[in-house]
Amino acid sequence: MTAVIDYDAGNLKSVEKALKYLREESVITRKPGEILAADQVILPGVGAFGKAMEQLKQYGLDHVIHEAVEQGKPFLGICLGLQLLFEGSQESGGAEGLGILEGEIVKIPEAEGLKIPHVGWNSLCLQNQGRLFEGISQGAFVYFVHSYYLKARNENIVRASVDYGVRIHASVEERNVFACQFHPEKSSAVGLQILHNFIKAGEV
Repeated sequence: MTAVIDYDAGNLKSVEKALKYLREESVITRKPGEILAADQVILPGVGAFGKAMEQLKQYGLDHVIHEAVEQGKPFLGICLGLQLLFEGSQESGGAEGLGILEGEIVKIPEAEGLKIPHVGWNSLCLQNQGRLFEGISQGAFVYFVHSYYLKARNENIVRASVDYGVRIHASVEERNVFACQFHPEKSSAVGLQILHNFIKAGEV
């Protein structure tokens, strides 16, 4: 059973649909008991960093997320969900994040020929043997929608990056915590394989 955290930040149904395709039972919930009883947890999300943190705190989910991670439960942040796992963001006036991982979220710099937000498909540069990318080829394409990106403090946790004017840390892994700036649930067969690999991490 996978718990998909509901904090009014959208993008839940597409995650649920992808999990259903993989025949993985899931529940969209903000109930602490359901989240902590799940085999693995997904924190999706689209929208503004500061507002999302307010909503997590309003529902008491910030504490539940920390508890789930501390229990060693496989945990996956997607898009805004990745960003919230870090220390803070330039968005929303420098709002503080959950601080589970070390790094900051910064705005993609404007450059000639680049559109912001970054919307569309981009090829991954895989590194450090990420468990999410087992069976996935170097240069595989995934789907992005974002204006801010991760600069992880520790390069060793980075498992995939992309070039979009700057080097964007597109996926990280540290112990039981995984995160993707891109949307695996919208990334066709590659994304489904990534979600399958995440579910498999919870079965070990």
